[in-house]
Amino acid sequence: IISNAVKYNRVGGEIRLGCCEKPSVDPETAQIEFTCADTGIGMSEEFQKHVFEPFAQERNTARSEYGGTGLGMPIAKSLAEKMGGTLSFVSRQGVGTTFTLSLPFRICHAPEKRNKPKRLLQTSSIAGLHVLVAEDNRMNMEIAEFVLNVEEAFIIKAVNGEEAVRIFADSRPGEIDAILMDVMMPVMDGLEATRRIRAMKRPDARTIPIIAMTANAFAEDRQRAFAAGMDMHIAKPLEGSEMVETLERFVKSSRK
Repeated sequence: IISNAVKYNRVGGEIRLGCCEKPSVDPETAQIEFTCADTGIGMSEEFQKHVFEPFAQERNTARSEYGGTGLGMPIAKSLAEKMGGTLSFVSRQGVGTTFTLSLPFRICHAPEKRNKPKRLLQTSSIAGLHVLVAEDNRMNMEIAEFVLNVEEAFIIKAVNGEEAVRIFADSRPGEIDAILMDVMMPVMDGLEATRRIRAMKRPDARTIPIIAMTANAFAEDRQRAFAAGMDMHIAKPLEGSEMVETLERFVKSSRK
């Protein structure tokens, strides 16, 4: 549903997602309603009668223009019904479409106790370290935060290189133990941020481990990272055990 909202939207359009609980006649069930409203091309009144039919497409060019097959909506409706729910919509051609998905969820009165996630490396510990993570991608930041939380380290977040430089400059010497630095970021990239940190007139500016994070794993990319003053280069997608092992190894080395 969300994929279609993106695919058939207009340039500069919007997609609004909503979720709320609705009254349920069954005390053991919570009825949750999800909505997806877009400002896309919408559907004509005639086509709305056929939208849940297999291979139905309003435009003959839909397959080549939008990459559609006409199977998404019937499959979505079938899945909703198999889960005991409903899928409905309202649409206006040239204005947009709102889909409403209503699903029942069984209420768990005695939720299972969740065990604390196991450490990624039993023989490695970065517990207590304060790590500055400079990353503009939300998903990559969440991965780094999860890994550091599991290992009982502390995360300090920056969304671009300029913010990372400012946070490090405002910190006390030794307050930050290591930096995970994305290479490609808006405002200021990780290479320039590293150069500025290394040039600071403070005792830890030259020794703090700065580890590059990048999807570009070519030799020239690693060389650029090292030339900027970075100590190590780890590739994306981020791998938790590699991140932990690298942080521990370089923090220990910097303290010798």
